[in-house]
Amino acid sequence: MLAQARAPWFVGWGTLALINAGLAQGKNRSGLWWFLLSLLFGPLATLVLVLLPKVRGRIF
Repeated sequence: MLAQARAPWFVGWGTLALINAGLAQGKNRSGLWWFLLSLLFGPLATLVLVLLPKVRGRIF
């Protein structure tokens, strides 16, 4: 019964990690790196990612 109560948390945490990976790629950052950070830190990683500026592209 306890395992069933925790299932929505794991699904939501994983979904947030996938969303953060897409957001990171949109800001020219590593999606895999931010996915892993999001699995560990969850909403805190989202906040940091949203506050970080977009990485400029290279000139050459």
